[in-house]
Amino acid sequence: MATARSRIEQRRRMSCAVNEQRNILAAAANGVRGFIAGNGGDPDMVFTRVGVDENRLTDPKLALDLGAYVGMMEEAAGETGNDNFGLWYGQQFKPAMLGLIGEVALASPTLGAAVSNLAQLFPYHQQATETRLVRDGDLLRLEYRILDGRILSRRQDAELTMGMFANVFRHCLGAGWTPEEVHCEHPRPEGWREHERAFDAPVHFGQRTNAVVFRDLDLDRPMPEGDLGRLTRLRDELVRVAGGTGAVGFLDRVKGEVRSRLPDGTPAVEEVAEALGLARWTLQRRLADHGLSYSDVVDQVRRDLACLHLRQPHVAVAEIGFMLGYSEVSAFSRAFRRWQGVSPQAYRGDCSLSRRAEEGA
Repeated sequence: MATARSRIEQRRRMSCAVNEQRNILAAAANGVRGFIAGNGGDPDMVFTRVGVDENRLTDPKLALDLGAYVGMMEEAAGETGNDNFGLWYGQQFKPAMLGLIGEVALASPTLGAAVSNLAQLFPYHQQATETRLVRDGDLLRLEYRILDGRILSRRQDAELTMGMFANVFRHCLGAGWTPEEVHCEHPRPEGWREHERAFDAPVHFGQRTNAVVFRDLDLDRPMPEGDLGRLTRLRDELVRVAGGTGAVGFLDRVKGEVRSRLPDGTPAVEEVAEALGLARWTLQRRLADHGLSYSDVVDQVRRDLACLHLRQPHVAVAEIGFMLGYSEVSAFSRAFRRWQGVSPQAYRGDCSLSRRAEEGA
């Protein structure tokens, strides 16, 4: 017979499951059909594979599931054979195409206000997301990351979002504006030189978060279509249409926080607990309610990311190990053998054989 505590915990989990929300407004997919087709792909095939209802793409204020949207971009890269699909889709994505959040940026009085509004309001446009404006001396970083640990493969989304952000600066300062740096959380792609050409700036991969890094200059420059009255109306409408910034289940949020800290080494439980606004012992107790320890969660995140990255043959095994917080590749190899029963190299070879078999089918 269930105890009172177990019944309370069961109700809490059911409530969390009902309230979880991770939508993105359909404006984020503006023109995606034509871009897929223009790159030689079949848009209908992409939409079908990821479960996106194309009818919802016609209204920029309708909501799409964030996981399906991110999956659509990954699927489009595979379908078109353009590994940098998200990079170039984002480069052509002007603020006016981005629906309410783009209009908010355009209606802001100055560039600085536009960037600040992006950082503050982007999670309404795309739920289960963190955007921050962080100062580092005379440099600023407009940071972006998905909080939901369930969304593993998200490189295309990260690169297209960095392009969208950069285009807000270009709208105000001209097409020749360039950031100081661009940061991406995923491993360096095979065609990484295209990224430096697209942004005309150094691009660093395997970072803790995605970010556009820029100097604290020209932020008082007026936005060409700035309109405070319109800005207020747009902000209110965005908040109303979105209905909130979303909610991610407890375990998936823990995994997201662990993931973001792995490039700096094994994340301390205290640091993750603080990010979640919890005491360490509360975090550990709630994980125990799920039948997990904190080290179990770290192991799961590392294993899932390792398998994802090893499917990319151009990424060195040592690089993957360092991105997952291992100081020695031997430690990563031992951990991977414990998870999968084979070495990272053997797993990569099996993935390559499976991929060739699928392509030949």
